[in-house]
Amino acid sequence: MAIIISKNGKNAKKINKSEIEKEDYLQKYIYDNPESIPLYEIKEDIHLLILAREFQTKSGPIDAIGTDKDGEIYLVETKLYKNPDKRLVVAQVLDYGASLWRSFGSFDNFIRMIDDEANKTFGIGFNQKIKEFFGLEDEEVSALIDNLKKNLDDGNFKFVVLMDHLHSQLKDLIVFINENSQFDIFAVELEFYKHEEYEIIIPKLFGAEVKKDVSVSSARPGRQWDESSFFEGAEKILNKGDLKTLKDLYEFAKTEGTATWGKGMEATFSMRMKDSEFQRNIFTAFAKGRAWIEIGKWLAGEIKKIGIEIPADKDLKHAYPEFNVLKLNSGQITTFKKIINEFCQKVGK
Repeated sequence: MAIIISKNGKNAKKINKSEIEKEDYLQKYIYDNPESIPLYEIKEDIHLLILAREFQTKSGPIDAIGTDKDGEIYLVETKLYKNPDKRLVVAQVLDYGASLWRSFGSFDNFIRMIDDEANKTFGIGFNQKIKEFFGLEDEEVSALIDNLKKNLDDGNFKFVVLMDHLHSQLKDLIVFINENSQFDIFAVELEFYKHEEYEIIIPKLFGAEVKKDVSVSSARPGRQWDESSFFEGAEKILNKGDLKTLKDLYEFAKTEGTATWGKGMEATFSMRMKDSEFQRNIFTAFAKGRAWIEIGKWLAGEIKKIGIEIPADKDLKHAYPEFNVLKLNSGQITTFKKIINEFCQKVGK
């Protein structure tokens, strides 16, 4: 294929398609020019911020990891058609997603790595970068990070495969996966042209045309938790005393606030304030007995008193101090509830 370029309707020239020689060039191009990925065909007015290149997981480095204003997580893998492994690219990117989800049980560790990358690349921290890039207020930054955390916990990723040429089998595979699974996989074919000092990219997106059926969306087992399934799972791993402690915390959450159920691979419930504009989770508890405080910025001084470790070098507005509920004695549990109640009363006024 060729394109025709001209200036003011004169001196038209035919430019033949060029070959991208190295995958590293394609990786860097996408990193520097994320707008060349036509995600606007998936979501209007989208802007993709590439957070890191060669982001390490236990299965290997993800070529690029990014986010949008809604806190969606995009895993981008680039591959040249001449690469002999091109047929494995879908399995590869899914493997990276599984490894990313498994590797970062602690959201703090994930954010710490992203923050390091932001400082190294942009000269500013992650929070400041997303604030400037998307033009957000502080509360909007908090909402984005909350969504980022939830998507990481749930393993809810958008997979993007970029190649200089897509063969028909790969297109069929992506359509098949998108029609029959919870995954969102998109393939982008990039036609590349060069003219003098100019580079011309024509992107074509595949996979966005598939509409997820409601029955498929609700078919994934174990993703939407409720009281019955949560405590069924907890009974299998906790002794009676620990189970009683966890049930006590749940009763507190739903009596003094609103208890909401998670959708992640791990069973969780969270506590929010009743009838309040403050709609952040106060804490999230897991069936295994651990929990994290999601409002550490406001409670740092108080929760230190009951032995919950607070990272001294973190922005506690977006860090989530983690603790083991089952290691707290009855007096500490009572104090914990009192701290939460006092916070709710103060904020709810």
